Amino acid sequence: MSATLETDEHKALRSAVAALGKRHGRDFDREALWAEAAKLGYLGVNLPEQYGGGGGGISELSIVLEELGAAGCPLLMMVVSPAICGTVIARFGTDAQKREWLPALADGSRTMAFGITEPDAGSNSHRITTTARKDGTDWLLTGRKVFISGVDIADATLIVGRTEDARTGRLKPCLFIVPRDAEGFSRRQIDMELQAAEKQFELTLDDVRLPADALVGDEDAGLLQLFAGLNPERIMTAAFAIGMGRYALAQAITYARDRTVWNAPIGAHQAVAHPLAQAHIDLELARLMMQKAAALYDAGDDVGAGEAANMAKYAAGEACVKAVDQAVHTLGGNGLTREFGLARLITAARVARIAPVSREMILNYVSHQTLGLPKSY
Repeated sequence: MSATLETDEHKALRSAVAALGKRHGRDFDREALWAEAAKLGYLGVNLPEQYGGGGGGISELSIVLEELGAAGCPLLMMVVSPAICGTVIARFGTDAQKREWLPALADGSRTMAFGITEPDAGSNSHRITTTARKDGTDWLLTGRKVFISGVDIADATLIVGRTEDARTGRLKPCLFIVPRDAEGFSRRQIDMELQAAEKQFELTLDDVRLPADALVGDEDAGLLQLFAGLNPERIMTAAFAIGMGRYALAQAITYARDRTVWNAPIGAHQAVAHPLAQAHIDLELARLMMQKAAALYDAGDDVGAGEAANMAKYAAGEACVKAVDQAVHTLGGNGLTREFGLARLITAARVARIAPVSREMILNYVSHQTLGLPKSY
């Protein structure tokens, strides 16, 4: 079977998660949904079975997030906790780190946030200024992060810092698990127009002292380990966007079938029907690329997955924004009312274009890595 076509197991998973999402709906309670999704084994579906996970991959986890999103109740922390942090710890963590974190991430009893973005560096890992220096066997971590999701509900944050290479003197990325209550680790909530269950924070790390075992993986393989987490992040962001786009489109389709003006449903008019059909096509195409990216990643092809994950995130972000815009337009004034819940998606859909990496940086990636064109920076 082609990697882009779903197995019967995947279809069954979609159906089961869709039923869960339908029970909770768009007025969902985040904690209740998180707990039920965990109990049913959906949160840790990508984590190793020996640590309480489902033994699947990002393919399965992306299905969970997409279907919850399509039901109007996406769980943004799924992008971060099991997909990024769980994946990095499962692939590169010590046995002790795996035992401590993976079962808890899988059963939902603990969550982990992810801190890479900085005020002056954005997501450019080469310009990160958060630094870690050795003090005996401990690490001292100093720096700032911004737009970090869910820090207030996370038990720890996986922080991307940089350490000095003893051989070259150059800084290299490293990953550290920072407990929420660590001394010198403070947060400030960012006032966002975006309405979401998960809040955004600016973090300050002021000589946060961490034990040696707070370092995840090999000190000399930081970039490899970092990108092992960033590819799932892009794939899951695509799932988030596709789910949101599907939800908006479904509302518009229902409305276009039922709303009658001049003796015919408005959906009978091609000016209404065709843009909705185009939105559906774009979402389906984005999903195909997401499935390809997930399949490549789960097969261990990090390089191939890098290209596909970026393309999937780009395509899904564009498709989501267009689907939401067309859905709101289809409903007219009703599209801006609280009753239908579409207006709030105008801002939320934009996130898929901006985070975790802008569409312009993805175009840069494809220009340089795929097409072999020279860099402008």
